[in-house]
Amino acid sequence: MRSTYALISPARNEAGRIQFTLQSVVAQTCRPERWIIVDDGSTDNTFEIVQRYAQQHEFIALVRAERGPELGFGSKAKAFQTGYNLLGKTQYSFIGNLDADVSFAPDYFQLLLSRFEAEAKLGLGGGIILEDINNHFVAQRISENSVAGAVQLFRRECYERIGGYLPMRYGGIDSVAEIMVRMHGWRVRTFSELQVKHHGRITTGNHSIFRTRFNKGLNNYLIGYHPLFHFLVSLCRVATRPYVLGTIMMVAGYGWAAIRRKARPVPPEMVQFLQGEQLARLRSAVAGGGIGRHAN
Repeated sequence: MRSTYALISPARNEAGRIQFTLQSVVAQTCRPERWIIVDDGSTDNTFEIVQRYAQQHEFIALVRAERGPELGFGSKAKAFQTGYNLLGKTQYSFIGNLDADVSFAPDYFQLLLSRFEAEAKLGLGGGIILEDINNHFVAQRISENSVAGAVQLFRRECYERIGGYLPMRYGGIDSVAEIMVRMHGWRVRTFSELQVKHHGRITTGNHSIFRTRFNKGLNNYLIGYHPLFHFLVSLCRVATRPYVLGTIMMVAGYGWAAIRRKARPVPPEMVQFLQGEQLARLRSAVAGGGIGRHAN
């Protein structure tokens, strides 16, 4: 029996890039049963571009979502939920979040679905993101048991078990989702042989890089990072811009949140699970494993 899947793509001001994604999905050897594109308050002609494709392909649906002036993060989770609510009686076994500024090979989803079929406990999977750096696509550094938010495909029962994406003011909705997946006993995998090109810029919202790093530290506290793990991960950032100051801002953001005892929007059992994972990684690092790669 052929695996079926649905996709949801929150999109805001992607007029210059969304055709990469539209063309990639339309060309798939295994198309989705339904692809809901949620225009999340675009001020350019993103809506009109998608509308043309929706008129030509019945599996594409387009909807507008009302949103505030904030960029991404919590708004993305709400836009995704808008699309999810519209799936209605659509029959699908997998559900995916797909960013509106990526491209991939015509057999991408066919191959990804085959990975799920081969591994019954795989709850969340996706390809490797290639970032455009000085006109060269370079693979993101990411742990094998983590999947970039731009291409997260969930087994439907797994997605419903974790309750979907949790809005996070400072980002990290994808991180929280995959932690919850692992906590409920499912596996998470990035498949490096399945490449996805990211054509947009890596956004920092409306903030400077220093504020972004501060917010990263703050968000790591809110997600539930163990303090020692966060400190060591911050040190690993010392080799990337803005070097030492970036590390200081990440530590400061976490410390500020801890001192103020900011309320964590995630379940306490998730924090306990995450910190257990991180302490296990630290023990592995002492034995020579290292923690330099992205981890949650």
